[in-house]
Amino acid sequence: MVSQSSLQSRMIYLENGGLKVGITAKGAELKSLVNKSNGVEHIWQADPDFWAKSSPVLFPIVGGLNDGLYHYKGSVYKLPRHGFARDNVFEIVNKSSQEVVLSFKSNEETLKGYPFDFELRLIYTLLENELEVAYEVINRGEELMYFSIGAHPAFSVPFAKNESYNDYSLSFEKDETLNQWPLNSEGLIETKPFEVNLKNKEIPLSKKLFYKDALVYKDLKSESIILKSSKSDHYLKFRFNDFPFFGIWAAKDANFVCLEPWCGIADSVSHNQELTAKEGINQLPRGQTFKRKWSVSVY
Repeated sequence: MVSQSSLQSRMIYLENGGLKVGITAKGAELKSLVNKSNGVEHIWQADPDFWAKSSPVLFPIVGGLNDGLYHYKGSVYKLPRHGFARDNVFEIVNKSSQEVVLSFKSNEETLKGYPFDFELRLIYTLLENELEVAYEVINRGEELMYFSIGAHPAFSVPFAKNESYNDYSLSFEKDETLNQWPLNSEGLIETKPFEVNLKNKEIPLSKKLFYKDALVYKDLKSESIILKSSKSDHYLKFRFNDFPFFGIWAAKDANFVCLEPWCGIADSVSHNQELTAKEGINQLPRGQTFKRKWSVSVY
């Protein structure tokens, strides 16, 4: 019999001519993305001195709840920040050399904090120099389901030893003015944003950029962001669409940056804690499937 700890630590590998990818059954978490042409590992390797995760799946909420709880149909429920999917073991549904389908279903434990029957599927697919990550949320219950879902991949910066964090920038697809929403000390969204004007469509990276927590945006016009260095031709292109919220984050003084497309967002400081009134909450009728995907290409 395979032990629970063995299942959690089991690494699932995908590989093609350009990329080698590692995913753990626990949380269906992306743990490795290696460019085979130069051997560079692009995923943060979960150093616990800074942040002990690499790419958690955020479900059934994104961010934190006001006072850590919500109300639904007259009852009060508690959920941890970003939900519980990242801490549970997924089962392998299908696996080939270049694709894996992983599944997690509601159970007695999840129903204590989230009273909906669901199946959450993660599909990882290699396409030449690109990794595609798809989410499928299936309502297995009899009533309308309310949920949020989001990505949290951490990309190691710098790519090479002769570079520094400050050599890097995030280049947005479109030249736009960003409305950035501050977070309070509990990670809740403040009531008013401030404008960020991009210079040549870019945000230069620096460690101090994240000293006040994540950069949170609503309704970006861009559907892709390039992570690049001023000293190298190698870069990552991160593609996303149909995600109305976006976060950019790094732990204090850590050598990574998270690019986070979200279908959902943390509660605002003024939220009334009603799940059905939560900003960005998704509604899924019984028997229906919600689908979203993001991808990263390595150059």
